[in-house]
Amino acid sequence: MIKRALWQGRSPAIAGGVVMTLGEKLEQAVTERPDSRAPARVLQRLTGVPEHPGKQPLPVNWAMHFGQAALLGVLRSVMAQAELRGPAASAKFTVVRLTNDQILGNATGVGAPPRTWPRRERVVGVLHKAVYALTTGAVADALAARGGPGPGQRHAALRVGRRPGVGPLPHGAAHGR
Repeated sequence: MIKRALWQGRSPAIAGGVVMTLGEKLEQAVTERPDSRAPARVLQRLTGVPEHPGKQPLPVNWAMHFGQAALLGVLRSVMAQAELRGPAASAKFTVVRLTNDQILGNATGVGAPPRTWPRRERVVGVLHKAVYALTTGAVADALAARGGPGPGQRHAALRVGRRPGVGPLPHGAAHGR
């Protein structure tokens, strides 16, 4: 399952990153909000690369932007393989994506806690991460579904409904598809 998730995690991550970026560019064209250079500054601080305040290189910004999308896309693929699928799973994943940004931004001193942001910035941040999460989730879910029911679904099929007394699947039955 993990190997499959690692392999399949790339496509959802790329799709989510591209759709989120296109949405950000559209929103910025409408609102005239400037590009954020926070991703570049976070990556520079994490790697020890010298910062150049006022002019963060676009390739560094994109490397962090798409690097986070790629790494977290694998996690969403693992979720889908473990049958955490659909809009509810993508909503949970939105929180993971937002939390990842906050940990890295706040730990490096580049960002500040969202409660200190203007309301509009919070809404925009959540919206863009939700677009990423929903897109990544839709692709991850579709790829995972192609493999048929996973261990959790096979376990649930032992007895319909959530009932006591249904033990786990035998080890060999849990991992094979």
